[in-house]
Amino acid sequence: MPNPREIRRRIRSVRNMSQITRAMEMVSAAKMRRAQQRVLASRPYSERLQGVIADLAALNVDPEAAGAFPLLEQREVRRSAVILITLTAGLTGALNSNLIRRASRYVVSEAGVPVEVVVAGKKGRDFMVRTRQDVVAEFIGLGDSPSLQDVRPIADVALQDFVTGKVDAVYVVFARFVNTLAQVPDVRQILPIVRPTEAGIYTDYIFEPSPAAVLQSLLPRFVEIQVYQALLESIASEHSARMVAMRNASQNARDLVADLSLSYNKARQAQITREVSEIAAGANALGG
Repeated sequence: MPNPREIRRRIRSVRNMSQITRAMEMVSAAKMRRAQQRVLASRPYSERLQGVIADLAALNVDPEAAGAFPLLEQREVRRSAVILITLTAGLTGALNSNLIRRASRYVVSEAGVPVEVVVAGKKGRDFMVRTRQDVVAEFIGLGDSPSLQDVRPIADVALQDFVTGKVDAVYVVFARFVNTLAQVPDVRQILPIVRPTEAGIYTDYIFEPSPAAVLQSLLPRFVEIQVYQALLESIASEHSARMVAMRNASQNARDLVADLSLSYNKARQAQITREVSEIAAGANALGG
């Protein structure tokens, strides 16, 4: 059994670590609230934009104009691209590993065609380079509060490769934020844009200069919003996962301190008992 001094030193170390994890939990909770507000605020915009595109696509029924909208072109997939959005830091439990595993499953088994990878985040970049995947672009250091301007270069890579025919489909792998305790690795197709089936909300509006011109300018914007939405979802998922992980770490530290305190009391009691026995033995020897 360790001596009381060693146990006391370990208790002090665990308590110091608990203070660190508690502070990290509070920081992540504050960041999570801000990130969650941004996610919830961006979802209605994305849904409304999708509704506008649905109506504009319904109004543009001229078959000869179909070639003017290459982002809507459905073609045979001979090569695809995946945008992998991973977390910027660790201490998030298994979320980063789950994201990388989900992307790997798509690249290796689900795609069925050669896949090029665009990575946003150091963790995903390191894994894809280490496994010798076809990484065509990487974006590191986007931070906790990226703007649409920061995300536009990621979308531009996907748009350029799709329009030029280098790839025939583009997917994004990200951590979909469900709630504080649930973050789900998800794969979403962003190119070609699937024509929404629900229309009729904006068909009574007059579009200037024309519905086709408005649709032409909105389609790239819609792709950018999809990538931006995925990045916001991943950031909110990151802070939620880290907050939960730090909370669990703090609780485990408290449990460990309780166990160590019990061990310390037992060791201290054994030491006192041994000292009393030695004193008693010495007194008996002197008396004899």
